[in-house]
Amino acid sequence: MRYLLFLLVVLTFFACKLEPSKKPMPNKAFGGQGINAIIEIPAGTNQKIEYDYASKSFKVGQENGKNRVVDFLPYPGNYGFIPGTLMDKSKGGDGDALDVLVLSESLPTGTSIEIIPIAALELLDGGEVDTKLIAVPVDSTLRIIQATNFEDFMIEYNIAQTIIKDWFLNYKGLGKMEMKGWKDEKFAISEIKKWEVKQ
Repeated sequence: MRYLLFLLVVLTFFACKLEPSKKPMPNKAFGGQGINAIIEIPAGTNQKIEYDYASKSFKVGQENGKNRVVDFLPYPGNYGFIPGTLMDKSKGGDGDALDVLVLSESLPTGTSIEIIPIAALELLDGGEVDTKLIAVPVDSTLRIIQATNFEDFMIEYNIAQTIIKDWFLNYKGLGKMEMKGWKDEKFAISEIKKWEVKQ
């Protein structure tokens, strides 16, 4: 009995130590060295996880009373949003925060990370502008590709660029998304400024 009690105390101690830190989520787009991003969906995941502003928690999206699952290949990068932004519907946006795909190894849901935007993929989703920023971590040890600008991304990682484009054009089903075109890192920064919520 004493052995079981000792084991329970030890497991409780380690479980408390392993719990992720509860540091506050940034509420602005621009961070110390780069742009703030919040990861909702880890790379390699098919569940559509979304941040719920009301409950301040991450939840699997619902569709017809069921969990939303992407009926396609899993996300090719870590998908999330830029805090402190809102693509206002009255200005042609989709009503959500600006989306970002962070190219790195899989990051847990809720990760806050500083990023460098290297491109923007402009899409139309049901006639609404749906811009996807493509980014790499500011921390070079977390990068899986070394491009830090659009030109290097386009030249050195052209196949990755094609895969990302094809994924976004097909993940909702054939013909649901329309391609407007690729834009560079300057456009990506201008989009953040355009949709930034003034505080």
